[in-house]
Amino acid sequence: MTLPAPQERLRSHLQHLSRERDPFIATAGHFFVQQYIQAQLQQWGTVETHEFQHQQRSHTNLILNIPGQKSDLPILIGAHYDAVPGTPGADDNASGVAALLELAQALTAAPAHHAVRLVAFDLEEYGMVGSGHYAEMLQQQGQPLRLMLSLEMLGYCTQAPNSQQYPIAAMKTIYPSTGNFVGLIGNLPTMLELLHFNHHMAEAGVPSQWLPAGMRGEMLRATRLSDHSPFWDRGYRAIMVTDTAFMRNPHYHQPSDRLETLDLDFLTGICAGLIRAVQTLK
Repeated sequence: MTLPAPQERLRSHLQHLSRERDPFIATAGHFFVQQYIQAQLQQWGTVETHEFQHQQRSHTNLILNIPGQKSDLPILIGAHYDAVPGTPGADDNASGVAALLELAQALTAAPAHHAVRLVAFDLEEYGMVGSGHYAEMLQQQGQPLRLMLSLEMLGYCTQAPNSQQYPIAAMKTIYPSTGNFVGLIGNLPTMLELLHFNHHMAEAGVPSQWLPAGMRGEMLRATRLSDHSPFWDRGYRAIMVTDTAFMRNPHYHQPSDRLETLDLDFLTGICAGLIRAVQTLK
């Protein structure tokens, strides 16, 4: 059976990206993935680099800017390309990077209302280092954003009963017990954006659940565990889009986090929802 073109592209990206790529231990894999992302983004425009220092070494965020139809105020969409040692990181976070690359093609072909800035962040696994440096630079330069989206693990979906866990027990009375939805986690200023993305996920056929996290997520630390949190800390509107990671996926940070464990129909649907939501966000 022939797969739809977007799903074929996502599978190809995942096959290239899913490999050990810790920047200090698996340096060859890390370099390969960095070069692959840069080559893919270069198809759609000039790729800029943002260099930063960590542990006496230089590291790189990769950036592609796509003009908007009506507004230059950018929607920043980020995904981290590093992985912890000992795992190919298919879900964490090759799935997020694959979605980022799919968005690059779609949003170049059919631009959004706002400009879009796609950023592949390094060193998320070391404490959101790459995104932290980038958010700090934007704040220092006084650069506004319409919204920041962090694509954090988008490929694991299961229909197994009681497969979805939560950081606090009370959430089980509000949210589903089956891990077959995408989570949208925003700070309080993103309430309208959460509803907007929730609507477009539903239109794409993807179940979604949304959560506004107050106090920059400090009351619920699990909501801070991706590249959106440095933007929360600096006053930007930001949303994490996620399959909820270790609260669902048993392969999280394990050697078994492989392509064959992912649901590509789920990932493809998320991409379709994201594309339409970003295109229409005013």
